[in-house]
Amino acid sequence: MRRTTLAVSALAAVAALSLSACGGGSTPAASSSGSAGASSGAAAVTLKNAGKLTVCSDIPYKPFEYEEGGKYVGFDMDIAAAVATKVGAELSVIKDSFDSIQSGLFKTKCDIAVSGISITEKRKGNMDFSTPYLDDDLVLVAKKGSGITDLNSAKDKKVGVQSSTTGSDYAKEQGIVATGFDTGEMQVQSLIAGTTDASLGNQSILRYGIKDHADLEVVQEIKTGEQLGVAVQKGDAAMLAAVNGTLAELESSGKMTEIKTKWFGEGAK
Repeated sequence: MRRTTLAVSALAAVAALSLSACGGGSTPAASSSGSAGASSGAAAVTLKNAGKLTVCSDIPYKPFEYEEGGKYVGFDMDIAAAVATKVGAELSVIKDSFDSIQSGLFKTKCDIAVSGISITEKRKGNMDFSTPYLDDDLVLVAKKGSGITDLNSAKDKKVGVQSSTTGSDYAKEQGIVATGFDTGEMQVQSLIAGTTDASLGNQSILRYGIKDHADLEVVQEIKTGEQLGVAVQKGDAAMLAAVNGTLAELESSGKMTEIKTKWFGEGAK
């Protein structure tokens, strides 16, 4: 959902996340067999820094990526850690602006970008995307027993949205005069405090915000087709195969469901 209108828990073996950028030339990743491949027989990936998978991410952006206890954590960081394991490299995370990421400039310093990036046709011109790893449709959230069951029943209520997002746009399209908030966290806090009656926004942000509040629930899911993907330098087929292989393995093993439940609660897709 990241700024779309503006243009497994982590595996223990790779839990230590680097907080500093790494320089250096482009070299193949070293492993016991001499190079790192996505799987047996797959083409070896080429990394910006030998032995490190360098990942660009716009931090902070809860629950996808943020700093806690001197480490970068979040849903995206769990995905990035799994990719690093797949290519046999240490994970190194660089804080980068979202403008740099969505324009494709991340390729000058990072191997991939993982930052809650919505897959759009415009962005496909600047980068290649993995298979989607999260559906980020809109949801309407309200307190249990509030009488709000869908958008129609919320039209005469106080509805909160995050400004400059697809949720804000959708509210306008539906004729809802909503209250805008700068962040998703502020949006959820207003619902918890009772200053708004319902919240409309991407399921990733709202499910994360309410997962520890038993009195709040998703009352309507709104299919918009919005999906998130890992960005790879355009034309880097080996890296794209490694990322897609990682996502497929997380799905087939059930680890992806575990990660989604950990960060977004039950029902995330």
